[in-house]
Amino acid sequence: MNDLPLCPAADIGAVDDRCFTLRNFPLADGTVMPEATITYETYGRPAADGRNAILCTHGYTGSHHFAGRNPANGNQPGSWDGLIGPGKAIDTDKLFVVASNMLGSSFGSTNAGSINPQTGKPYGPDFPNVTIRDIVAAQKALLDYLGVRHLVAVAGPSYGGYQAFQWAVAYPDFLDAIVPVNTAPWASVNTDKQLAGLQERLASDPEWHGGRYYGKAACKKVLTDVRVETLKRYGIETALASRFPDSAAREAAILERAATWAAKWDANSLIILRRALLGFDTRPDFTRIKAKVLYILCRTDALFPPKIAPDVIKALTAVGVEARYFELDSDLGHSSSGPEHAKWSAVLREFLAPLVARLN
Repeated sequence: MNDLPLCPAADIGAVDDRCFTLRNFPLADGTVMPEATITYETYGRPAADGRNAILCTHGYTGSHHFAGRNPANGNQPGSWDGLIGPGKAIDTDKLFVVASNMLGSSFGSTNAGSINPQTGKPYGPDFPNVTIRDIVAAQKALLDYLGVRHLVAVAGPSYGGYQAFQWAVAYPDFLDAIVPVNTAPWASVNTDKQLAGLQERLASDPEWHGGRYYGKAACKKVLTDVRVETLKRYGIETALASRFPDSAAREAAILERAATWAAKWDANSLIILRRALLGFDTRPDFTRIKAKVLYILCRTDALFPPKIAPDVIKALTAVGVEARYFELDSDLGHSSSGPEHAKWSAVLREFLAPLVARLN
């Protein structure tokens, strides 16, 4: 593990993408991927006993860039930069943080644009049907490779929260806590319809070519349109209102952000990750959970409104899980967890404190 980055004492500073490749990785449906590469960042130092780690898991269209400045992400601060670092709520003076990109995503991990070793061509629409269970299993293999023997917590927003719940039921003895944010322990009952609608929309683009567009134009127009709609659902209009009070200027700024994202994103990844949600529901397995839970929702999140929290907490506590709920008072909706870090940092710090205190 001597190739792991060490962080400056004052701040996270510069970070790099690192890669780990699994060989002959078995999926839940019986398929075996000859190779599966996971891209990741790390912050802080691993303890000798491998028990001081936190895993951060990212959202549907986001990346694993949680903290510091990564040239691969334009040296922009990470999405949870206000939460992760020396002396912060996730204190890298004491904790070793692993931020893992999802299998099938568009930021360095094996996805539809990767070469299928069996054909020598990009997977395209032939990419295997991975599930959240597979995504988490790949993360577990990454942690094993890094020498992590036990997790203090798994924390992440949105799709990252799905992964946190999956970690809690799949590896109950491997972690002390989960922090699912702006999320739920189940996927929408309309996931199949959402997937079908997405596939139909992409297929309407003349650049789609049945998902075999590699080496050609790559559906960037439809991707940009999809991203604009997604950003608006996530609350970006409110987030940009003070900087761009003029509606036309605000719309232009949103379009610019969407186009920048679309330039880096593979359209097939939208399908891969949406398909991975089919049938996802951890509630039947709540009895397996041994981790403590800090559940965070935002007052204005239309995707995961606070009204779902009471039933989630009730179901967890009914089976003996120690669960706490905190509502983030923000107008920023689904995207609030990073920009509004100051509003829940103290809660996260307090939740983690007794777990961190037990570390050697």
